[in-house]
Amino acid sequence: MNALNLAMVAGETSGDLLAGLMLDGLRARWPELRASGIGGPQMAARGFTAWWPHEKLSVHGYGWEVLRRYREIVGIRRQLKTRLLLQRPDLLIGVDAPDFNLDLEAALKATGVKTVHFVCPSVWAWRAERLNAIRRSVDHVLCLFPFEPALLASHGIAATYVGHPLAQVIPLEPDRASARVKLGLRQDAPVLALLPGSRQSEIAHLAVRFFQTAALVRQAQATMQFVVPAVPALMPAIEQAARASGMAEHLTIVAGQSHTALAACDLTLIASGTATLEAALFKRPMVIAYHMSALSWQIMRRKKLQPWVGLPNILCQDFVVPELLQQAATPRALADAILTGLAAKPAQVAGLHQRFTELHLQLRQDTPTIAAHAIEKILQT
Repeated sequence: MNALNLAMVAGETSGDLLAGLMLDGLRARWPELRASGIGGPQMAARGFTAWWPHEKLSVHGYGWEVLRRYREIVGIRRQLKTRLLLQRPDLLIGVDAPDFNLDLEAALKATGVKTVHFVCPSVWAWRAERLNAIRRSVDHVLCLFPFEPALLASHGIAATYVGHPLAQVIPLEPDRASARVKLGLRQDAPVLALLPGSRQSEIAHLAVRFFQTAALVRQAQATMQFVVPAVPALMPAIEQAARASGMAEHLTIVAGQSHTALAACDLTLIASGTATLEAALFKRPMVIAYHMSALSWQIMRRKKLQPWVGLPNILCQDFVVPELLQQAATPRALADAILTGLAAKPAQVAGLHQRFTELHLQLRQDTPTIAAHAIEKILQT
């Protein structure tokens, strides 16, 4: 079967990147692959046909952030479900976005369509009740982290560890000097990368806070350079936040290029999420921050199962980098944590680099090929 008819749904920037890398392996196995659904530019570059752009599903939290988009998102899911039930693809792959994808996957699985979920929902961190929904919705889960398949198997869910594709893409030793040249940054002055998130709600809660933090850091270190990689669609909101904070003339705001920014920096102030793992793979010290609505925060706190929220800390099972969340994420506290990190002794920096290198090697698998082999077995059952 060379002409595999595949449906895929990736709901945000990180999902688009993961799905794009997966498509490389699938197309190597099925050269005449047809793939369509919801996705972004990384998927489109691999021949994917997007019926809706992935930004349509990029929403986070609870309360007003979700409610104001609820009708639109439910409408998209209803239309997509109707279309896929009519066309009946050989396989549906939901990439992350479990709130959207698990319901869609359950509907297609009930009619006999094979379903795969790529990226195990974080049931080991919060929302363990999702395990029943996963078992009902999917035939197989492709896991990014090595401890996940055994956890899922104990709940009757088939899964395969495929490694994390980003560990293949990101070099073991990033080239800081070349990255600074690419971004037009000086080699002889420190760089702080500011990554306030890839969702509109994250920019609303974090961008001004991050830029106010940068202003305080600049007061302490006048030579500090600041780079802000921005999702292109969110560039106007980020530029507005820069002006509101009085830091517009001191920030280098670039479209995309988050990996280049992480390679270039000495330390990053970063929103909790997949980007924190990317920062760890770049071996960069970081301060993890997050802020959301009060309602969302209260719900998240009740569902939290581990003391950490940042992926580097969860994977290392330790507070290897600081986390400042909600009320603790004040500009002053964030600036103090950044300045402490920048003043760390060489032995501390080397120790963190070593832990992140070990993590990188553990996650570095041939993900596209392993995923393609797993999917081939699923299609044969």
